[in-house]
Amino acid sequence: MAFIDYYKILEVDKKATEAEIKKAYRKLARKYHPDLNPNDKEAERKFKEINEANEVLSHAENRKKYDDYGENWQHAEEFEKSKQQRQYHGNGQQGGFGGGGFGGGGFSGGGDFSDFFESMFGGRASGGGGRRSAQFKGQDFNAELHLELKDVYTTHKRTLTINGKNIRITIPAGVENGQQIKISGMGGEGSGGGPKGDLYITFTVENHTKFKLDKHNLYATVDLDLYTALLGGEITADTFDGKVKLTVKPGTQNGTKVKLKGKGFPVYKKEGEFGDLYLTYQIQIPTNLSEKEKELFTELATLRKS
Repeated sequence: MAFIDYYKILEVDKKATEAEIKKAYRKLARKYHPDLNPNDKEAERKFKEINEANEVLSHAENRKKYDDYGENWQHAEEFEKSKQQRQYHGNGQQGGFGGGGFGGGGFSGGGDFSDFFESMFGGRASGGGGRRSAQFKGQDFNAELHLELKDVYTTHKRTLTINGKNIRITIPAGVENGQQIKISGMGGEGSGGGPKGDLYITFTVENHTKFKLDKHNLYATVDLDLYTALLGGEITADTFDGKVKLTVKPGTQNGTKVKLKGKGFPVYKKEGEFGDLYLTYQIQIPTNLSEKEKELFTELATLRKS
């Protein structure tokens, strides 16, 4: 039987980190998963190879033994026995890898391993003599949900159809654009008694309101007529969830900002907590003045200069 290059199967370098190996495995396992490639014998073969490679490279002890012996794997058992004997005589007790195969047979996946794997690692269940059945987690599903900003102002429920199944989910208030949530066990069926996969939902939140959102704060402009800005008064302004009355001070300048505490956007998963609303006054200069209005403004300008 030939040596199998597990690094090549997972398409990673021999110096790859644990995180890089995990990422590569997930990518390839998703690509060749039987659920996504029904009746495809080649994909099934690749899927088994990928899982076998992951059995070795994702476990520190397995990977070390594989790296230590590599193409000299035929002599691994002899070297291991020699190592155990040295530990026995040196420590006065049995050491090393135990008597039941490499690492006690504690592999996380398993089943349908190649002869190379069986010869090098054992791959037997710790309590029996046969191969363990393959247990693989089901395929993870990914979905994208498009929402309007007003949709995520309050917590609400929504029904999604994923792979022909209706799934009822709760969308918490304050979900942000690009945010992803995980719903455990809502993915594909596992194989060999393995757990179901998970469902990952990415939210795309579009803002078609007049309010600008920055984190949890909202920003908007409010038109203010010249006379109210000069003399003061009361106006009605829009907030995200209704209208409020505001008192305008006499002599209010263009660009003046007003902060309305707690009138911003809800904070994700913090019930009753909101950002603030910032309103900027934008003074409207009157146009198309009548002759009488021009006369009065001229008189006013003269009084201001005297």
